[in-house]
Amino acid sequence: MKLSKRGEYALRALIDLGIAQELGWSILQASELAAKERLPVKFLEQILAQLKLGGYVKSTRGKLGGYSLAKPMTRIKFGSIIRFIEGPLAPIKCVSQTAYVRCSCPDEVHCGLRMLMLDVRNAIAKILDRYTLGDIVDITLRKLHRDKVASPFLPPSMQLHSVLPPAVNSLGGERVQSFEQASRKRRPRNPIN
Repeated sequence: MKLSKRGEYALRALIDLGIAQELGWSILQASELAAKERLPVKFLEQILAQLKLGGYVKSTRGKLGGYSLAKPMTRIKFGSIIRFIEGPLAPIKCVSQTAYVRCSCPDEVHCGLRMLMLDVRNAIAKILDRYTLGDIVDITLRKLHRDKVASPFLPPSMQLHSVLPPAVNSLGGERVQSFEQASRKRRPRNPIN
């Protein structure tokens, strides 16, 4: 599996929408997301349209319109987003669970390469299917808080800790090395939706 620019931008946009939602912004315009992430607006709009078709985001028309998450962050798994945008997670088609194609190997059952790639596919799927958008948003907010970095979705005069949910705010001083380490320390969230 190789994440394309489209997949990367889709994930970054969803994380930003989640962070904004946690900080009280119900809707973000594509231009705001593009400016924050330094992405081409037209390309991001195409990606957001695709995410809308997949049921991950919804749009609101009008001067104050924009995009927001279409379902709770705890119900959006990273594996499903990547499969929707990129296709199968498997590095070769003969180990794919969603797009299997028989390989050219004469003995697929005993093929060492297939066995190795099946382990690779299973490891990738295990990690990506474990984490929700809510997990990644919480971890990102904790790290922003710990490092005293201002959120791009808050006015400069407002402190990040003043708007964070208690579960995120109370963990602000911990050092986060990876998502796996952070998810073990994570406390239950209070869902907004």
